[in-house]
Amino acid sequence: MLRELAKLSGGMLFLDGHVTDVATARLLARDEATPPTRTPRRGRRVRIGGQPGRDWRTPVELLLLAAIWGGSFLFLRIAAPRFGPAPLVDVRLALGALVLSPFLWRARRQLAAFGWFKIAAIGLVNTLLPFLLFAWSAERAPAGVSAIVNSMAVPFAALAAFAMFGERIGGRRLTGLLAGLIGVAVLASGDVGGTGLGPAVAAGTVAAFLYGVSANLVKRHFSGLPPAAVAAATLAWGAVLLAPLAAWQWPSESMPIRAWLSLIALGVVCTGVAYAFYYRLIQRIGAPRATTVTYLVPIFGVLWAWLALGEPLTLSMAAGGALILGGMLYGQGNWRANRMHRRAALNRSCPECGH
Repeated sequence: MLRELAKLSGGMLFLDGHVTDVATARLLARDEATPPTRTPRRGRRVRIGGQPGRDWRTPVELLLLAAIWGGSFLFLRIAAPRFGPAPLVDVRLALGALVLSPFLWRARRQLAAFGWFKIAAIGLVNTLLPFLLFAWSAERAPAGVSAIVNSMAVPFAALAAFAMFGERIGGRRLTGLLAGLIGVAVLASGDVGGTGLGPAVAAGTVAAFLYGVSANLVKRHFSGLPPAAVAAATLAWGAVLLAPLAAWQWPSESMPIRAWLSLIALGVVCTGVAYAFYYRLIQRIGAPRATTVTYLVPIFGVLWAWLALGEPLTLSMAAGGALILGGMLYGQGNWRANRMHRRAALNRSCPECGH
């Protein structure tokens, strides 16, 4: 299932507006194909297929990353009504690019040779427009709604790969996509405090679709560049392109400290620090395992909104979220292949145990 998750978007993976490739997954596959070369010392778990038998850091770091990215929707909900979409997104992009600037600096020659115009064009689809749509949605709907709809980026990436490049989508993925779309419809049919969620859900769904499209574009055109550097460049270009509109729409009244803190946390922690942390996690455990955080982000998004803002989990949110996340899980499931992989790994480490 984890390998299917890595393959879903044609080699690119998306999470809260962040694109990554699966080049590091090849390292994971190589490790899995390598049998253990020494007997473990007493008190240590056996390594099967290159994977540690026990590593407490992995679940802790995955939970921490999901908690941070889930918090981004809370901060959007707090700051967007005060700043407005354009000023908020512009500051978020600038802060995120600032945190990731070391990656950009190291790869500046590669990026310049590739072409800054192409990077700016991808950034428009990859970050600028989706961020604006989610900020607009956050003005009109609970934070949990955006967190749930954001998960549609995963099946949308498979759909975009099929529509744009003719890649095979498969029956499971198509079923998962249809379940997710039904979940979006259920989510949009609900209301909070008498206000319909339809426009906000529609904006978030378009943003998730743009994530899926840009995942394929980045995979096709940016595969030879460091992903973290590409992300930093797209964030920086987005901030530059949006600056005139943000300056024009900048609020005239003074902003409360809560809104400023939410905006700073959104740009520095949820965009810059979390993204750098995500790549460190990929380097350590591989892209397929790292991207399982996708399933946890909506849970934390709803949880933080409930704890901090008292936003309820409505019936439409629960039903729609179950369909979206369930469809995503089903679309990437390959239980038979997963069982065969585990059996092969066991046979490599203990041939007589496989009979």
